[in-house]
Amino acid sequence: MSAPRILCIGDCSAAEFGAAEAQIVKVQTANEAIHRIASESFDGIWIDRERLPSGSEFLRLQQSSSMLRDIPEGVALLDQTFRVLWGNARLTEWASPSALTPEGKIQPNINFYSLLDQPEIMGPDFCPFHTALATDQESSSTLLTSDNRYFHVHAGPLRDPNWPNQLIVTVSEITDEILQQQKLAAIHQAGRELADLRPDEIFMMEVDERIELLKENIRAHLSDLLNFEVIEIRLLELATGNLIPLLSVGIDQEAADRQIIAHPRGNGVTGFVASRGVSYICTDVDTDPLFVPGVAETKSSLTVPLMLHDQVLGTINVESPERSAFSEDDLQFLEIFARHVAFALNTLELLVAQKANTAQQSCNAIHSAVALPVDEILNDAVNVMELYIGHSSEMVDRIRRILQNARDIKNTIQKIGQKMTPLEAVPVGAQGPQHPTLRGKRILVVDGDETVRNDAHNLLERYGCIVETAHEGQEAVAMVRGSIGNADYDVIISDIRLADFSGYQVMCRLGDIMENVPMVLMTGFGYDPGHSIVKARQAGLHPTKGVLYKPFRLDQLIDVVETIIATSDRAIADA
Repeated sequence: MSAPRILCIGDCSAAEFGAAEAQIVKVQTANEAIHRIASESFDGIWIDRERLPSGSEFLRLQQSSSMLRDIPEGVALLDQTFRVLWGNARLTEWASPSALTPEGKIQPNINFYSLLDQPEIMGPDFCPFHTALATDQESSSTLLTSDNRYFHVHAGPLRDPNWPNQLIVTVSEITDEILQQQKLAAIHQAGRELADLRPDEIFMMEVDERIELLKENIRAHLSDLLNFEVIEIRLLELATGNLIPLLSVGIDQEAADRQIIAHPRGNGVTGFVASRGVSYICTDVDTDPLFVPGVAETKSSLTVPLMLHDQVLGTINVESPERSAFSEDDLQFLEIFARHVAFALNTLELLVAQKANTAQQSCNAIHSAVALPVDEILNDAVNVMELYIGHSSEMVDRIRRILQNARDIKNTIQKIGQKMTPLEAVPVGAQGPQHPTLRGKRILVVDGDETVRNDAHNLLERYGCIVETAHEGQEAVAMVRGSIGNADYDVIISDIRLADFSGYQVMCRLGDIMENVPMVLMTGFGYDPGHSIVKARQAGLHPTKGVLYKPFRLDQLIDVVETIIATSDRAIADA
């Protein structure tokens, strides 16, 4: 039988307690005894009467030792060379296998860094133990071990004169926290890349190409970064409430093509989320009343809204073949990424709208520059054609081709503008009243004032009207005569006082060559000395919408033109 090991606190000898063969281990304080007891095995404890602390103090020391041994954080006592004098159970659990004895205890006096297999010091303090000893202040840092675990180390000097130059070190594993931070940083970086379009990309790529690039980037990040394999993104069409598919990965084609409306009932989780603007975790599709299957193997889903300034732009839906597959962390990550997607979609829409606006302005500027010169060509051409009618059919045909080519110039510019600025490129809310009844209607405006003729082009052509102008009454009559059978005018707007005729006289001359004259008279004064308006009304001018008083608003002009067109259409139908 081996000799007993006795821990003696104070001065003692084996003879004092009748065990001459005992192995005596002497310490001077109860605190030191507690440390030795925590790391070594003893058969008994002997305490010098003079050093015997009170029972309650010794009990507290025992309790403190037990708490340090069993707390979930690692705790160690280091000397000035960073050797581990004592470490608790959790630190032992994290230690490298090579740092432990065969009994599973920390090797005596092993260096702290060797204990964790020489981890990489990540900062912020790259010498936390040196700093704590040199400054007598606490210091901390982050360690990365070879098996990719992160630990936060906090070191503070032990302020006990009996134990100089020693450190109390606490260790916490922060792997999950660091990985979450890294994932969040990666999500933010990925989100910034979604909307990060260089000038050369914007210049070289068409709208559809940029959309496809955005879709591919979204798919890649959701799959590679967030590990989602079944993905569906839909965009909300505000006018109808329809959720239009933008991206589908791993979704059955029939499910991807189905119509979903932003409504809380009858439209699945996607419709619910789009209507409420809140995220939704479906833990079990078999018991969730909102869920509408998209993939046969789906057992749970996560759906978040695409939000921009409290406005729902659409939804992102991901699904899993496992029940309760999505956690609150997944929800947080997807919501953050969804905000970046919404921002990228808005940026893309702004770029498209800006391109459409630029193209529209360019076309408008070109059209405005050529509109009146083309009108001059038309005026001159019809006047020349009047001279050759009945004398030279070949010359009349040539002039008619000139007229058609001149008109084609303006029509081509308009068509190019419409092609470069399609309706879908104009953001919702930026579109004015459409007035579809005006599109393609031919309007002749007769006025000696160039500003009025130019404004007629600018105001009416924005609604799709085809506008031509004349300076005076005789030109207007020639324009109408030359257009009959080829390009009849739907509305003729004339100033009441022209250089050669009054508005009423123009109406009468047009009545000789047209069965129904869709006439509107403009006047800038209230008094009509020639009673042109009265006479014109007696001759068939519209009783309430046949006169525009200058200056008039755009809505008044549109209202009058639409009324005259509708009246003419009814007259033709009745005939």
